[in-house]
This record gives sequence, C-alpha cells and structure tokens, in this order.
Amino acid sequence: MNNKRIRVLKEGNILQSPVVYWMQRDQRVHDNWALIYSQEKAIEINQPFYVVFNLVPSFLEATLRQYDFMIKGLNEIETELSKYNIPFIMTIGNVNEEIPKFIDKINAGLLVTDFNPLKIVRRWKKSVADKIKIPFHEVDAHNIVPFHQVSNKLEFAAYTIRPKIQKLLPEFLDEFPKLRKMNFSYQNKKIDWLKIYSSLKINFDIKPIDWIQPGEKAAHNTLNNFIINKLNNYNAERNLPTHDSQSNLSAYFHFGQISAQRVALIINNIEADNESKKSFLEEMIIRRELSDNFCYYNTNYDSFDGFPQWAKDSLNEHRNDKRDFIYSLEEFELAKTHDDLWNAAQMEMVNKGKMHGYMRMYWAKKILEWTESPEEALRIAIYLNDKYELDGRDPNGYTGIAWSIGGVHDRPWFERPVYGKIRYMNYNGCAKKFDVKKYIEMFLTS
Repeated sequence: MNNKRIRVLKEGNILQSPVVYWMQRDQRVHDNWALIYSQEKAIEINQPFYVVFNLVPSFLEATLRQYDFMIKGLNEIETELSKYNIPFIMTIGNVNEEIPKFIDKINAGLLVTDFNPLKIVRRWKKSVADKIKIPFHEVDAHNIVPFHQVSNKLEFAAYTIRPKIQKLLPEFLDEFPKLRKMNFSYQNKKIDWLKIYSSLKINFDIKPIDWIQPGEKAAHNTLNNFIINKLNNYNAERNLPTHDSQSNLSAYFHFGQISAQRVALIINNIEADNESKKSFLEEMIIRRELSDNFCYYNTNYDSFDGFPQWAKDSLNEHRNDKRDFIYSLEEFELAKTHDDLWNAAQMEMVNKGKMHGYMRMYWAKKILEWTESPEEALRIAIYLNDKYELDGRDPNGYTGIAWSIGGVHDRPWFERPVYGKIRYMNYNGCAKKFDVKKYIEMFLTS
C-alpha cells in the first residue's frame, strides 16, 4: 500500500512480536487500509496479528439506537475475521487503560489505528501513546486522499480544498489488496455479545431502527440498491425531501462499515447519468474530506469560537435582536414549535434516525432563529443531532451545524435580524423547492 497513508504517532523500531490493529472509526474487514497495513506488517515479521476494538460504555450523546447499529456490525466483523484466522478482541472500559493493558498482555511489537479528527479520540490516542513503549502508527482508512496529504491547514471552503483533492485522487484512488489468511493458531473465546450490551451506560429509551440494517454486507446491499434504483436521478432529486433519492449510506460511512474509496471505484466504473455521478462523488469525497479538515485543524468545531471571524462579529452585533419565538430544548425535542415544517423534520430524525440533508440545514438555521443566543442554538442542535441521528457525533454533523449557524465554509449574505450575515432559510423558500405539505404529512402525525 501507499506509505503516504501512514502517520507515525510514536516513533520506534517494530519488535519481533504480535501486531495489533486498534480498530475505531473504520469498522469493516474489507477495503480497510489500516487493517491491510497491520496484516502486511505482521506477515513481514512473521508474527501473529490481532484486531482489537475497545467499547466505551458511553460516548457523547450516543444512545441504544447508535450502539445497537455499531455492535451488530462488530458482531459481523468477528465472524468475517475468523475466516482469515484473525482474532477479534473486544475490550470494555477506559481506552487509556484497556488498550495499553492489552498491548502488555500479548507483548505486542506494533500498534496501528485508523484516523479520526475528533478531539476526544485524539486525546485517547495521545494518552495511549504516552503509556506504551512500542511504535504507534495511524492509517487514514476513512478518506480516499489521506487528510494530511491534502492540506496542512484549515481550508476556507470546498472551492479551496477541491483542487487539492482532485490533484491527488489519481495517486490514491487505487484498488485494495485482498486480505490473506493467517497461519497462526490462537486461543480466543467468542465474544459474549449479551455481556457487551449489559456493559453500556447509555440512554436505552431511544430505540434501534429497523428500516436500515447494520454491517458491512448490508452497506453493500444499500449501495447496490442506490445504484440500481436512484443514482440516475440523484442530481435532479437529491434536494427533494419528499423523494427517496438519497443513498442512505451516511450511517455506514460514519461507522466505517463501507469504504468511500470502494464506493468511488464502483461509481466511476458504471454507466449512469454523468451529472448525478459528479454530484454524488462531490458530496462523498470533497464535502466529507472538508469536514475532516475542519474538525482536525479547528478544535473549536463544536463551539462559537470555531466560527469564522466575520460570522462571530455579525452574530455578536445581533445578539440583542428581538426573537419572534424562543423555545426550550424540551420544546424543540418534542417538536412543539409553531412551524409544522420544522416539527416534521425533527420527527423524521426522532423516528428514523436520519433527517434529509436539505432539511438539516433548515432545521439548524431555525434553531438559531428561535433561541436566545448562537451558543445556545449550537448546543441544542448538536445535542439533538447526536442523540437521534445514526450518523451523529461525526465531522459531517459538526461541520453542517457550524455551516448553518456559524457560516463555516460559507460567505457573508444580506444582513437581517438575528441571523446577521448568516445565510437565511425560510418556509416560503422551501415551498418553492419542494412539496412542503407532502413532507409534513409524511413525518408529522396528529
């Protein structure tokens, strides 16, 4: 594989001891550069190879809905890895303790992990690196072009990062090597999945959803359905919330159950409407990599301080503007606003674990309009997104909310009350684009 995908988090010589891949963001067996690299290193030094996943009993606002989707995908990973004679280990608890403990237990010679720009995960890695004595490598298995190869600074917008990614795509958009079966024998107990669930310290009231199935196989089935039934109309219908035209891959991308690189390789090699292919690949490659760039190079991605200066200045000037409506977190969560379109979007998210992308923008902007401050708006939007969305707690979510409320990756617009120069959206504008009454009927029950 291309060694430019790798970053060294802790220097050192690889020892003649087992190799460990600490799986985090990229929860799949196939098309996973971090897993491929780990196995290559193990074979190179003729040592055993382990995949370990550390489950933290609670993570940000994740509920049973998100944990169930993830755990069922991990269950599938255990089964699939066994075909290659690769043991899959689940540890539970504090990452800072469990990963170093496992490293010591098997006397590992190299630790590998995948890339995640979120600050909580980066703190985990720093703590682990400080505690272990072996080399620690990171492989960006999430982005097609590794984030650190694209840019070494915070990018202003999609138009500044796009040419950088496009220039490097021919080098990195290559085929994956196949996994190989390992020749070592292991004494490894099967994971007690009921015990995994009983260890969770989360909100169990938000139930799993059943309209989408978790796991690597289901992800590829969803991709195939998108290609056969939706791709040709994607460009024309992707911003119509009343149409089932989106790929529904966001949860799979979030949990790493499918590789964006594999999807791009497939999309590039099929006959389909060219504008639809371009639109889809723009969203999947440019926008996703821009979100990772934002969250990595701006550690205030979830706060007012992370907004561009023009947006902070403008919002500050309008802090004391009269709000026609002010709602509490509870009223937002229960969809008790005066606006049935907003209420329908909220209930789509609550019931489906997914809100249409176009409606996410309207939803977040109205929270800005109906709260006492942009800080409160940001807090409420992130809380609700992370609690109900399957793909919450994700760079895409933080970036989308920061765009809607704080002008991130956008430009100043015409000034108006409350919003200042932040881009404005309203009910009438939505009504010109799609059938809002139909959307309300779809998701808002009396």
